[in-house]
Amino acid sequence: MRSILLSEYERAFKRKKTSIGILVYCFLLTLECVFLYLTGGISFYDANHSVQLNSINTASFFLRELGLFINFILIPMFVVDSFNGEYSSGALRLVLIRPQKRVSLFLAKWIVQASLILALTVFTWLIATIFGQMIMPYVSETNFLNTESMNIFEGLIYSIKFYGLSYVIFLCVIGLSSFMSIVMPNPIMAYMGTVACLIGGVYISGQFIYFVIVSDSVFEVLGNANQYGFYSSLLFLFVISHIMSIGIWNRKQWMG
Repeated sequence: MRSILLSEYERAFKRKKTSIGILVYCFLLTLECVFLYLTGGISFYDANHSVQLNSINTASFFLRELGLFINFILIPMFVVDSFNGEYSSGALRLVLIRPQKRVSLFLAKWIVQASLILALTVFTWLIATIFGQMIMPYVSETNFLNTESMNIFEGLIYSIKFYGLSYVIFLCVIGLSSFMSIVMPNPIMAYMGTVACLIGGVYISGQFIYFVIVSDSVFEVLGNANQYGFYSSLLFLFVISHIMSIGIWNRKQWMG
């Protein structure tokens, strides 16, 4: 498994889309810092609640715009290129002719994609936290949506929970995208199918709004609102998408 993982990491970072996607994301992260600075540190919990940013609460607001880019651009691009792009180009045949279990290759691809997004999520949290501490007005305590006042340590824990829940949402998008990559015939269809699922989910149930507006949903959950629907829908999507993906992956005729 270790050799498969190392090989998958190597192939992932040799793809131009991976390096370009990371560079674009870093550029957008820089723009987010500039934008929040130029607006005087004003952001929003949702359409009805504005907030003045400070040294404690700033980090949690970076995913308001960046979360949309991660869900609709970055994750589908990375996952489709890994799962479907290699099949369409014929590269996957060269990998599967070696004596290894298909499920091991699937897990390696999933771990690589999940770790890439985890690294970007942690990097975003780190930059956002430093930006808040260095640029935004210093406060010794603050509060978030529907929460009591928090000190610096409690605010740090809140931001870690915020990014943790956001990452769980990203994992579900990885699951949906990998499923579409396996069932669709080419990368373009797989990408369009992923985006269609994310948008269509909102029309199926309002619970899936977290795919479109990551930060609003997480703020509500951490404020003790709609927790059951949030956690149950995420668990359902995560389990179903990955079970179906692994089942189809093991049975699909990749060599044909």
